Amino acid sequence: MFINWKLREINLKIVYYGPSLSGKTSSLQYIHSRTRPDRRGELISLKTREDRTLYFDYMQFEMGEISGLKPRFNIYTVPGQVYYRGTRKLVLKGVDGIVFVADSQTKRLQDNVQAVKDLYEDLEELGFDPWDVPLILQCNKRDLPNIMPVHSIKESMGLNGVPAYESVAVDGAGVLDSLKNIINEVVAKARGKIYPSPA
Repeated sequence: MFINWKLREINLKIVYYGPSLSGKTSSLQYIHSRTRPDRRGELISLKTREDRTLYFDYMQFEMGEISGLKPRFNIYTVPGQVYYRGTRKLVLKGVDGIVFVADSQTKRLQDNVQAVKDLYEDLEELGFDPWDVPLILQCNKRDLPNIMPVHSIKESMGLNGVPAYESVAVDGAGVLDSLKNIINEVVAKARGKIYPSPA
């Protein structure tokens, strides 16, 4: 969270995290397509020759007010491939909220479990208390065969207390529900930091 008191702006960072090909970029593309052009910036993607996300995807949009400040939400995805772990940690710096995009297919369970383990390790190394960062679980690819029940995915990943949403990112189903929820959590936390309640 960064506040520019002169411009009365608050910058908040949301990161879409998860294993490779789980639907992070598709989610961001859908969000960008559904955001009013006068309220959003460009969708920037840095890709490899194989058209996979290399560094990150990024977009910014504005909405409403938080305690008299204009919020700018900066949304990033991280590369899912294991060998870009250093990049993922860089993208997580200064994060205010995380949407973990899990691939619901049974064959990808171990990838989800490893990615959430990496996430918590990265957050700790960056000085965060992982349990203190707002987190939403987006169980993606619910239209495919051989998918796991949401409660089984949550349990296997150790995320029983985390709000979970089902999605099909390629057509946008459930994507905005996850986004709205993480925005609500991030905004509530930001309000508490700007004007903490008296002890």
